[in-house]
Amino acid sequence: MSNAIDRRTFVASSAAALVGVAAGTQDGRTPGQGRRLERIGLQLYTVRELMQESVPDTLHRIAAVGYDEVEFAGYFGVSAAHLRTMLRDTGLDAPSAHVGLDAVRADPEALIESALTLGHRYLIVAWLAPADRTGPDAWRRVADEFNAFGARCRAANLSFGYHNHDFEFAPTDGQMPYGILLDACDPDLVTMELDLFWIRAGGQDPLEWFSRYPGRFRLCHVKDMDRDGAMVDVGRGVIDFGSVFAASERAGLQHWFVEHDTPADPLASIERSYRALATLTF
Repeated sequence: MSNAIDRRTFVASSAAALVGVAAGTQDGRTPGQGRRLERIGLQLYTVRELMQESVPDTLHRIAAVGYDEVEFAGYFGVSAAHLRTMLRDTGLDAPSAHVGLDAVRADPEALIESALTLGHRYLIVAWLAPADRTGPDAWRRVADEFNAFGARCRAANLSFGYHNHDFEFAPTDGQMPYGILLDACDPDLVTMELDLFWIRAGGQDPLEWFSRYPGRFRLCHVKDMDRDGAMVDVGRGVIDFGSVFAASERAGLQHWFVEHDTPADPLASIERSYRALATLTF
C-alpha cells in the first residue's frame, strides 16, 4: 500500500472521529443518520495553478489529503499516457474530465481516445458560450449536438454529460433552458453534472430537479455559498449538502467532486472541504 493511500486512510479516520464536534454545528445544520459519502473527488480546476507548476507533486498532495478521485479540466500539457502513470502512482482514479464544446465539434475522436487512455468514464461539457444559448431553439440545437456526441461516447463505452452554471436557470422566451436540455436530451446518451453552487445561485432547489428528473444526475460539484452569495469552502456556507446527498439514489448520483473556483490558498481549501465532507452524515 502506498504512502498516499496510508495517509488518505489516516485522514479519513481522523475526520470521522471529529463528527461529534464538526458535523452540524458551525452553520446550524442537523447531523444525519450515519451515512457518509463512500468516495470524495476533487475537480482539478481548484488547484489549476499548482497543476501548472507540477502535475505529479499536486496529485500526490491531493491523495495525501484523502481524496479518492479527481476530475480533469484540461491536461496541463501532459500526455494522457503519462498522466495515467501519475494517477496509478498516487492511487487516484479519474472517472471524468471537462471538455469544451468547441473541442467536441473540432475533434471528438481525439477526446474519446484520451479519455479511454486515462480510464475516464465520463466526458463533460463544462460551459456554453453565449452564442450557443440565445434562445429555446439554440438550446435545442445544443441538445441535438449533445445527443450525437453522447451516442459516439456510448459506442466507445463512455458516458457524456453537461455541467451547469446559473444561466441555465434564467428563463428565455418563457422557458427555462435547463428544462429544455433535460427534455430534449436522450437520458441514455446525456447525463447531468449538477453544480450545487450554481443551481443555488440560479435560485433553484436541486431536490426539486431530482424529483422532476430522477436518475438524470450522475455527478455533482460540491461547492458552498455564504449568506451573501459568495463561494466558500465546503462546510463554511449555508448549502445543506446532507439533504442533497440523502437524495443521491433518486438523483442517480455516483460521483461528488469538491470545487472552488478562486480559493485564496488552494491546498488549505481542498483540505478544509475534504474534512467537512468526510465528517458529514446524512
